[in-house]
Amino acid sequence: MTFVVTENCIRCKYTDCVDVCPTDCFHEGPNFLVINPETCIDCSLCVAECPADAIFDEKDLPEDQHHFIQLNAELSQMWPVIDSTSAPMPEAEQWVDQPDKMQYLER
Repeated sequence: MTFVVTENCIRCKYTDCVDVCPTDCFHEGPNFLVINPETCIDCSLCVAECPADAIFDEKDLPEDQHHFIQLNAELSQMWPVIDSTSAPMPEAEQWVDQPDKMQYLER
């Protein structure tokens, strides 16, 4: 099992989760973060730190978010590792709980 970043991170990209990760398993894209399932050690420290509630244990993923398992695995191979916090997206507070954000994901 691994932890998965889901749709609520899109256009928010809070990085509070990154600082607590002991294995630097987060990767950063233009407007989204992903977790590399190969380096995640299932410690769950990131879950409580995410202000967007966008990180789930793979076994606890909402049904409509299952495609993010593959998306995290795929994008973590393309995007660089992020190992320190940075500012969220400028309009993160406006986007944090908006539904149907997949269309805004930038690769």
